[in-house]
Formats: sequence, C-alpha cells, structure tokens
Amino acid sequence: MTTQETIKLFDKYVIANYGRLPRVIVKAQGSYLFDADGNKILDMFPGWAVSGIGHCHPKVVEALRKQAGELLHIDNTFYSEPQGKLAKLLSERAFGGKCFFCNSGAEANEAALKLARLHTPQEKYKFITAEGSFHGRTFATVTATAQPKYHEGFLPLLPGFVYVPFNDIAALESAFSDEVAAVLVEPIQGEGGINVATEEYLQAIRRLCDENGAVMILDEVQTGIGRTGKWFGYQHFDVVPDIITMAKALGGGVAIGAMMANKEIAA
Repeated sequence: MTTQETIKLFDKYVIANYGRLPRVIVKAQGSYLFDADGNKILDMFPGWAVSGIGHCHPKVVEALRKQAGELLHIDNTFYSEPQGKLAKLLSERAFGGKCFFCNSGAEANEAALKLARLHTPQEKYKFITAEGSFHGRTFATVTATAQPKYHEGFLPLLPGFVYVPFNDIAALESAFSDEVAAVLVEPIQGEGGINVATEEYLQAIRRLCDENGAVMILDEVQTGIGRTGKWFGYQHFDVVPDIITMAKALGGGVAIGAMMANKEIAA
C-alpha cells in the first residue's frame, strides 16, 4: 500500500485519538525507522522510552521467535518458568521485592494504587501526586496525573487525589493527613519536562510515609530498566520505596508492565 492509501485506511477505520505524522513506518532497526516511501529516519523519540536498546534488537527478536513457537498464553492458574525467572531478575536488581505482571505502565500504576489501599486501613483513601506528573490514561491513573490538560472531558475525576508542586517539601508536609494511603511520584518527571527529584524531596516522602503509615510508590515506567544509568531511577538517591512500577523498556516493544512491592506489602 502507498502512504496515502494507509492514511485513508486509518481515516476510515481507526479512531483519531492521536495526531500522527504523515509517515507510514514499515520497518525499524537500531536507532532508525524506515517508511513506506523509502526514507530512513533517525528515531530520537523511541516510543516514549519503550525501545530502550533500539528497535528489533537481535536478542529480543530471537527470544520472541523462540517463545512464540513454544507457548504464547496461559491463564494465571498455572505456573510459568519465564515469569518466575523475570521476577527474580527484577527483584535482584531492585530492593528484593515481589512482582505482579500486567500489560502496561498504567495497569502497573493501577495495581500499585489498589495494593496501597489494600495494605492500609480502610479510612486511608487519599493519594498525593505531584504537579506535572504523568501516570497513565485509565480513570485512576489519569486522575493521578496532575496535569489539567489530561483531565479535560473527564470531570468529575475520581475522589481522593491531592496534588502538590514537585520538589516542594513544605507543600508535601501540608498535604499529609491520617487519610493518606500513599504518595505516587516519578523520580524524574518525563511528561512534565524532565524534572529531577531532589534527594531531600524523596527522603521527605519516605519520612512522611513512615510517620503516617502510608506507602511510598515510585513510578519507574520511564526511568526504569537502565534508562538513567542505573537499573532504576530511585537508585541514584539514598532512599528505598515500598513499591515501584515499570513497563516500556521492560518489553522493548512488547506489551508488558510490572509492579514490585516489598515483601510485607506484597503479602
């Protein structure tokens, strides 16, 4: 099909929830995309941090082909050796927690929010997130995303979410109460403009969560899996969270998400 034929196909059959460049990508390799018109394009925006080791890495392709020929899907009433091994690899590279696997970063953040509610007393129902954050597009995670542009058309949002300025310890302290179940924050904000958390800010979150019986959740969907030079972004700071979430580069282009919780909360 020509570029225009594919665009017309999308116009007729695909909901236009994204603004798209007039390019039809047919192949990718390493740092380059190739379109239907034969252009080679340097990809400086690898899928919102999904293609962390480049497109179609030979080892990823080989692993996918091998697994597709053996087993594609089983339900969760069975055990699977690769899932157990992946959980072990991630646990060893983080804080020794246990993993829950899903399909996306939004689902991983949903799972983290739900687990925080399950772990804390019923009267704790509030979540503190930071202005400029992005945590996903499900109803709970779009509510957690403290950017008004993502809320347009969906008001009223879910109750219980409190927004504070990023890196503002005083505002964070003022927002805390006995009703707070968790704080959800990115160690480095991506959508918000590449804003790096200060060590003092993350340590303040840790302290306030400990003092108030709340859960510290770090959204590592963009910062995880080696993107900052360490396996996870929090490892640049002298702090250990209770829960981290990850996705994107974890699958290298294949849909996967994961939530890791410390063993006490995971139980």
